[in-house]
This record gives sequence, C-alpha cells and structure tokens, in this order.
Amino acid sequence: MAQTTLDATTLANVKTWLEGAYDEDTKAAIRKMQAENPEELNESFYRNLEFGTGGLRGIMGVGTNRMNRYTVGMATQGLANYVKSCFQGEKELRAAISHDSRNHSREFAEITANVLAANGFTVYLFEDLRPTPELSYAVRYFKCHTGVMLTASHNPKEYNGYKAYWNDGCQLTAPHDTNVIDEVLKIKELSDVCWEGGNGKIVTIGQEVDEAFMREVEKNVLHPECIREHHDLKIVYTPLHGTGITMIPKMLERLGFTNVNVVKEQATPDGNFPTTPSPNPEEHAAMKMAVDLAKQIDADIVFASDPDADRVGVAVKKPDGEWMLLNGNQTLSVIIYYLLKEWKEKGKLTGKEYIIKTIVTSELPADIAKRYGAKVYDVLTGFKWIGAKIRELEGKELYIGGGEESYGYMIGDFVRDKDAVGACAMIAEIAAWAASQGKTFFDVLVDLYKEFGFYKEGLLSVVRKGKSGAEEIQQMMKDYRENPPAEINGSKVVCIKDYKLLESKDMATGATEKITLPASNVLQFFTADGNKVTVRPSGTEPKIKFYFGVKGDLCCKERFDETNAALDGKIEAIKKSMGLV
Repeated sequence: MAQTTLDATTLANVKTWLEGAYDEDTKAAIRKMQAENPEELNESFYRNLEFGTGGLRGIMGVGTNRMNRYTVGMATQGLANYVKSCFQGEKELRAAISHDSRNHSREFAEITANVLAANGFTVYLFEDLRPTPELSYAVRYFKCHTGVMLTASHNPKEYNGYKAYWNDGCQLTAPHDTNVIDEVLKIKELSDVCWEGGNGKIVTIGQEVDEAFMREVEKNVLHPECIREHHDLKIVYTPLHGTGITMIPKMLERLGFTNVNVVKEQATPDGNFPTTPSPNPEEHAAMKMAVDLAKQIDADIVFASDPDADRVGVAVKKPDGEWMLLNGNQTLSVIIYYLLKEWKEKGKLTGKEYIIKTIVTSELPADIAKRYGAKVYDVLTGFKWIGAKIRELEGKELYIGGGEESYGYMIGDFVRDKDAVGACAMIAEIAAWAASQGKTFFDVLVDLYKEFGFYKEGLLSVVRKGKSGAEEIQQMMKDYRENPPAEINGSKVVCIKDYKLLESKDMATGATEKITLPASNVLQFFTADGNKVTVRPSGTEPKIKFYFGVKGDLCCKERFDETNAALDGKIEAIKKSMGLV
C-alpha cells in the first residue's frame, strides 16, 4: 500500500541504490523508510539535487535528493568531467576546496578532493574550515580551473551544500551550471566515479592564503587615520558557530581595532548551532546574544556572520539607547554611500566606476550611485550574477562595490562572491569614520535618508516543502502571470516586469520593452504611488519570496521611528491587499 504513493522516478532510484554498491548502512536506512516512512522515502529519492542560485543544497541523509557522500561524489565527478572537457590540452588542471563548520562538511570536502585528485587535478584543500570568500579568492590565487565550497550558507543545521566555482572565482553561471548537471545525470553507477587514486595530488593550504587575502582587504581602507583615532571603538562580533571566527577578528585586529568583543558562547565552530534556532543573521534570534552583549558593555556597533561567512547582519544603537537591526538594503546603502562619497572626496571617481545590485534589492543604492555619477547595473538574484557582470566588464570599467538585500556585500573585485570578512572590515571603518565626526553608524543612515528619501523594504517568505510544495509554488507563479493584480493597496499597477518572458509592460498603453537579462522565474509589479512588489521562488529553499519596497520622506532624526512605523504599516497594508496575511 505504501509503495503506491511513490512515483516512477522514486522507485527507479530506490532500486538502483538497493542493488548497487552502496554501503550496508545506507541500504538498511532505505529499507527502514520503505517499511515505516514512504513519504520520507519519496522526498529522499523523487529527484536528483539540482544546482540553483546557490549551487547544490539539501538536507543531509540517504537518497538522490539528499546531501551524502554519494551525491557529493557523483556531483564532483560530473564537475570533473565537464571541467576536463572545457580545458582539454591543459598540462595541469587545478581546483581549490574549502568547507564551513556544518556536520559532515569536512568529510564532504575530503571526498570532493579525493575525487578531483583521482581525476588528475592538483587540489588545494584548506587545512581546516575557511570562509566562502576566501575560497573564491583561492581559486584565482592558485589560478585554478574550478573550486568547491562545502556549505549550506545560512540554512538550518539539517542542511549542507556544495557551491561550485569557475576559474574566475565566481559561482557557476550559464551554460556551465546546467552543463555540469547534465554531466552528473550521466553518472548512473558508483563505478562511474573515480573515488581513489589521486595520491600526492592534494596540497594542504592555509596561512599563505589567509595572509594574501587579508592584504587585499586592507586595500579597501579609505580612512586609516579614522581607525587609528578610534581604534578602541567597542565592536561586538559573533560568528554564529561558523567560519567567521577564523578570519574576521584577525582582520579587524590587523586593521588596528583593539576592542573587538567576540560572543564567547558562539565562538566555537559547531554544526549543531546550539545557541540559536537558525544561524541566519537575517533573523533576530540569531543576533540576540550579540545584542545582549552590546547592551552589557555599551558597544558602538554589532555584526554577525553566517556559517560560511559570506553574509553579515548589523545592529546599531539609536539615540534613545535602543538597538536596531539593520536589514540588508540598509547596510548595503550605507556602504555604497560611504564608498562613493569618499571616492569623490579623494578625487578617485573618473566616470568609469560602477556598482551592482540585484533586481530585488532597494533602489536606494542605485539613486546614490546616479547622484555621484557612477553607473548602476541590475542583475538577477544570486551573487553569481554579480560576479558574471564583473567578468563581462573587466578591463573596461571599474567595480567599486555592490550586493543584495539578503545581507550579502562585496567591496572590490578580488573576491567574486559575497564577503563577510571584507564587509565587516568596511562596516567597522564606517563606524570609525562616523565617530571622527561625532556621529554613529545610525547617524550616517539618517543622513542618507534625509538626502535621498526613506526607503523601506519588507520580505515575506511562504514555505511549501517537498514535491507537492514545489508544485504549489509553480502554480502560484502561473496564477500571477495569467491574472496579475490590477491594483495593490488601492494604487494602480502601472508596470509589470516578467523576467521569465524578459518583458516589461506598460499597463496603461500595453507597450512592451525587452529586458536584457537571462530569463528567470521572477515577476515585479510597480504601482502608481511608487511601490514595488517582487515575486520570486527561491532557488535554494522550498519557498516563494515576496519583496516589498516603499518610500517616504525623513525630515529629521527625531522623526525616524515615526516614519519607519508608517512605512512598515504601508508594507503590511500591501501584504493584506494581496491576500498574503
């Protein structure tokens, strides 16, 4: 009776694993699911894990749709086959590998290294956990053809993942991403994978790359004198049990900051993330211990990095003494404002500089860039598209900085992925620069809003798990395309951008314009009163995301809370009008 709930793909995959050369513990786990939990069996085998905006990512466990030694090995063999086909004739193929603090990450990293080495690659494997941005940097430092970071970023502890990189240090983009999957799908048997035979091809790396990476971060500093003057700025930092502990305190000390207070309870790398329900700095619960410590010591600024140290959450103290968590749009806007303002002050802007943001990110960074005469490029969601745009413009224009609303920032182009190490260094410098003027980081944000307008964003994630959830999310997108809202919160929808059809439509005239980006399953609705709503299924998680953007005026610091609350109310009204709450 239970087997009747399983689809044909699930049955075929289960048969392959039970009859193949898989270990007995794995086969016993499959039989247990067959007998006791056919629904879990279906979720574990109904498909193969696919590369999305963040690579290969899934729950750890037995099955084709799970992260385990076999799916990691098969993915690596597919990657190896593709890289070898792209670089035929090369005397030596090279790869760099790192991992975060998650359970099984080191094991998966070593499996990845062994498979690549057995395929003839010289593999540069970090001695221990290191941040994602350092892996991106290592790919270019060693002139590698590919790289792999074992991480599930900010996902819950049950997850792990596999980010694959190309020779420019950027995550795989088209056509490489789908071509790698095609190669993986060709691997039907464990015997298709070169598991062993790469003896002597794995090189352990560590301090040399750390040092080179930190030298690059140092080059971003614009006001070393401000850091010297305010070296004792009280900074609270938490790595949330992740890789940030290996580099971020060391980087801040190197820049000259002498009062960095690490949250001790969260300083030890631990894949179970015991002190927080989720190691995601976007969530208030993840930041709680750091903010509590900040209150105890009367700190100046707080930041947290996620397990692979590519995202940063920031908390700032308001004039009333209360602590406020910034969203990713706010932090990015302050970074872009500081970079452009100070580049102009130092006479470094020549007209060839540009910033990059994603389509779901606030329009404020774009408005700042335009004011300072820098170019702005919008790209699809996912940092791989930022890296791809930098590659396209390399040697023609100069990238200053950029990022996305989901707490990812990148200053300079020596890394080609979001970088919590460089971002924490820049955030600390901005706080020191503000202090040199008798201001705080919060004051800089207020100055920004007073000059450009108070931009406020909101995000709602609707989770729909499993196969049925994926189908429901696709149906939601279909409904929005076929029956788009005529108005949102009482304001007419004046423009719809469909990134799947690559079409922007003026709803009043019916006129359309071509969108010059790769196709993506994203919809945007723009209203007559200046609001923006974006609807996008996540590429890495079982959810559909709704991004809201509104704008108001801020006359003075004293009206910040009032204006902020009014804009929050506007976002809630939009959600209600769309039937989302």
